[in-house]
Amino acid sequence: MEDKIKFQAKKDKYFKARGGTTQFYYLFCSACGKYVALYQKDGPGDLLRLYLDRIFEPKELTLLQNEIEKSKLPPLRCRKCDTVIGVPMVYEKEKRLAFRLIRGLLRKEKCNGLHYTDNQAGEPL
Repeated sequence: MEDKIKFQAKKDKYFKARGGTTQFYYLFCSACGKYVALYQKDGPGDLLRLYLDRIFEPKELTLLQNEIEKSKLPPLRCRKCDTVIGVPMVYEKEKRLAFRLIRGLLRKEKCNGLHYTDNQAGEPL
């Protein structure tokens, strides 16, 4: 069975601080090609960090938004090959929890926030 979810971009003070532009991306592990997350990137520039409050899928990553301490946050790993893609950090300027991405270990693909899943793995179709 196939599910379709249309996510709305979060438009908060961080969105406005980055020029009011946003783009949704599917993120994949560069090592094995496995889907990692659906992410909203605000503003221009390279993808250097994944802010927890901008991760929309999968559920196990969205639940990390409730973590308050960096020390309790696990590294971001590929669910298939276990490659460490990002390490926990606090972006001091905004006091936001994020993953600092390890260069070259993530591939991104633009999407429109419409997420089709097979209802089992939560991966895009």
